[in-house]
Amino acid sequence: MILEGIWKEFLNIIRQEVGSRVVETWLKAVVLYEWDDANKIAYIQSPNKFVKEWITNNYLELFQQHLKRLFNVDSISIKILDSNPDSTLVTPSIVDKSQDKELAIPDMIQPARLPMKKNSHINELYTFENFIVGANNSLAYAATKAISEKPGKLYNPLFIYGGFGLGKTHLLNAIGNAIKKNFKNLNVLYQPADRFVNEFISAIRFDKIHLFQEKYKIVDVLLVDDIQFMANKDQTQETFFHIFNFLYEAGKQIVFSSDIYPADLQGMAKRLKSRFESGLVADIKKPSIETKVAILKRKADLHDERLPDDVSYFIASKVSSSIRELEGALIRVIAFAHLTSQEINLELAKKVLFRIKTPKEENIDFELISKVVCRKYSFNLKDLRSTKKFKELSLARQVAMYLMKNLTDKSLRDICIFLDRKDHTTVSHGIKRIESICQKDDDFRLTVKQLEEEVLN
Repeated sequence: MILEGIWKEFLNIIRQEVGSRVVETWLKAVVLYEWDDANKIAYIQSPNKFVKEWITNNYLELFQQHLKRLFNVDSISIKILDSNPDSTLVTPSIVDKSQDKELAIPDMIQPARLPMKKNSHINELYTFENFIVGANNSLAYAATKAISEKPGKLYNPLFIYGGFGLGKTHLLNAIGNAIKKNFKNLNVLYQPADRFVNEFISAIRFDKIHLFQEKYKIVDVLLVDDIQFMANKDQTQETFFHIFNFLYEAGKQIVFSSDIYPADLQGMAKRLKSRFESGLVADIKKPSIETKVAILKRKADLHDERLPDDVSYFIASKVSSSIRELEGALIRVIAFAHLTSQEINLELAKKVLFRIKTPKEENIDFELISKVVCRKYSFNLKDLRSTKKFKELSLARQVAMYLMKNLTDKSLRDICIFLDRKDHTTVSHGIKRIESICQKDDDFRLTVKQLEEEVLN
């Protein structure tokens, strides 16, 4: 159970850092099945040799970086096996063997499939019953609950927006689970936007557009998560616009989630943003300390653990906003306690979570960072978002990327979208370049430090 929790948190981190497609394609059938605490070795099992070689060549560094932090060790070895005769080592709840063959090649080159009513992609663990309601999310909760009781009759479309890891995905899945339970005749589909994009590309590649369209025509409730990932994909947006109109005019329920308010979505067609705002727009804010404590207590109960009040308040104070990160911090504390046969107390929690940075200031956002950087380098936001690549502008843009990653809790993809970059790897490269220059150039490091202080103050 503890290893399952660590692996789940690892997949969440990877999903935010490099995207859902990597997780769905390469890691969903991979499992963390053993931890050798004495030698600091994590044993990973892949479904076949092809997947083993791919993740070894492309993602081993990510495995080492994040599993080291999750196991709270200074160094770690990763052993990846492509088969294991001892089937008891594999946790069935993590590995879906029915998908092994499919995961051997990327989703985007899979032929489009016939519509399947049963394949709703809904996570049954996310329900209204295990969602903690607070002042920060009460409107979104009330709206989604109402929709689940009268799909297509209220708040159509519903657009939920808020920062990373605050519970948007939970609420969308909760809608799906409630409707599937109470309206068994309705066809419900939960669809992350990046999966929609990949399926669309696949449909074009294999000349299966008619099947792609048919899949959505039979949907009664469409739940689209992270709609911002459709930004700058004009052909995908055009197709989705027509799907939206078809479902809306047919009285079908549509729900969106996004990290960004609809009017502020960069790279999104105006007519789509207009559709997003045509119904109810509900935000989810950062949770209060009391709400975070309640969440921690509930999660600890699910693990059959007693969480002392001082520990729960300490963890809540260490994680500023993301509920996903909050749960990850709790899992790390519980895992460390079990792996070292210690009781959960404040001293242990402080030891495990000492690497977590102090929560960021509430008012720090991309706009503020952009203003500070532009003022320093004599550019404007339009310049940062442009395709121009001369030396001074590229440096300013990369400094902005570096500060956005280090001074906010946003993902690489969020930064990519804000700066109108085509690929989040561009952002990753920019951040690494600034880190490299800082290591070699004391004056430059001081300049970056001064910019950080100007943003924070």
